[in-house]
Amino acid sequence: MAIYQTGSRDASRTNNSARSARIYKDLNLIFSPHPNTKDITKKTDIEAVKQSVKNLVLTKHYERPFHPEIGSNVTDILFEPMTPLTANLLTKQISEVINNFEPRARLVSVNANPQLDRNSYEVTINFYVVNIPGELVSFTTFLERLR
Repeated sequence: MAIYQTGSRDASRTNNSARSARIYKDLNLIFSPHPNTKDITKKTDIEAVKQSVKNLVLTKHYERPFHPEIGSNVTDILFEPMTPLTANLLTKQISEVINNFEPRARLVSVNANPQLDRNSYEVTINFYVVNIPGELVSFTTFLERLR
């Protein structure tokens, strides 16, 4: 006796896309109004994860209410003398905070280059967004100490 399947098939089986159906959304922290709706704009997918990574790197411990564990010592490291050891410590701190607190990013590499003439670090973070596995995201920012 042969069994034939009739009717609709499961949509997830017929979807050939490598992308998941989930879209990451965050508020745009600039709080600029949308030109048509006058509501706060939002960031989606890669831009949302990039904004989150940047916020995690710049957040100190005890800065977020009710979550003192979220944060890193990156801003404290910026006041140390600029040596290769300090750049290595900065790289480890950034890697640790992203791996621990950003589940949407799969970290590939972090590179901190000291810019001695500018008294800052050029930090390049490479990661994949979990939802979009085929696209490597490279994010570069300058970290400098503020008094």
